[in-house]
Amino acid sequence: MNKIMSWSAEDEAIIATNTDATECKRCAVELGYWKDDYIAHFAKRADRKAPEINRGYYARVKAMEMFIHQFLERCGTKCQIINLGCGFDTLYWRLKDTTQAVGNFIELDFPSVTAKKSHIIKRNKQLLEKICNEDGEVMIRSGDLHSDGYHLLGCDLRCLNEVRRKLEAGGATREAPALLLAECVLVYLRPDAARALLEHLAQAFPRCVLLLYEQCNLADKFGEVMLRNLSARGCELAGERHCRSPAAQEQRLREAGFDNVRSWDMDTVWRALPDEDRARVEALEMLDERELLYQLNSHYALTVATRGDLFADLDLNA
Repeated sequence: MNKIMSWSAEDEAIIATNTDATECKRCAVELGYWKDDYIAHFAKRADRKAPEINRGYYARVKAMEMFIHQFLERCGTKCQIINLGCGFDTLYWRLKDTTQAVGNFIELDFPSVTAKKSHIIKRNKQLLEKICNEDGEVMIRSGDLHSDGYHLLGCDLRCLNEVRRKLEAGGATREAPALLLAECVLVYLRPDAARALLEHLAQAFPRCVLLLYEQCNLADKFGEVMLRNLSARGCELAGERHCRSPAAQEQRLREAGFDNVRSWDMDTVWRALPDEDRARVEALEMLDERELLYQLNSHYALTVATRGDLFADLDLNA
């Protein structure tokens, strides 16, 4: 019998951020910022967003892809990707369209999110055909979706025992190199729960890369406005103290057991992107106030934490 879970109003507000992010991504994709043939299945509408929002999402997606490709260049496709708080992310399908499809792909999120994602997958042939095994089978077990190399699992990341069970059910293994993705996820966890999760991941995967995207530099006026806006929506950043600077994130992850940690605010990431990439996206929309983009980018950070010599040299400018 499935356990009946009850979610708080704050949990529901956090779950709602997935819809917002998906709609923002669809808007940017429709404007030509990057290619994603699958996002439209998960967001049926996309109101026009401000240019700085679109560029901010482009920098986020591009930077994540850069490090994903570095990871895959080092270990090949015999690896595993674990997407924590996956939401309606389409990375699995985008990788399947390349030569970089990985051996096992595990996605974890609140059960209400994974149930919706599973429903969308099952009713869209374009999504479903890429997760079917050789026999064309997809299994639904205890509300979770399983296929050969793809697992979509409902899970409360605050409950470490549940995380362990779900990773085991998804075929996560200590032996294979692991790429761990966490975009705007850990910041919503209480510090003790986030620390326990990070320590477990560092111990469970001796050869791994963690890509962590979260808010940062929240102590200034712009950061105060961000916090107020989130609070007004019912979202409290329980892990806010780890977002006060990129250096705070670095310290946190080293203490959790990762060997090498680097963190950059997204303004640094934006300026590190190839000139031709920035020129292309800057031509898509007029940006009247460049200061708005700088403020937005300087309040988010990308952190890369690694374990194992194989990934020690991952870098923004590699």
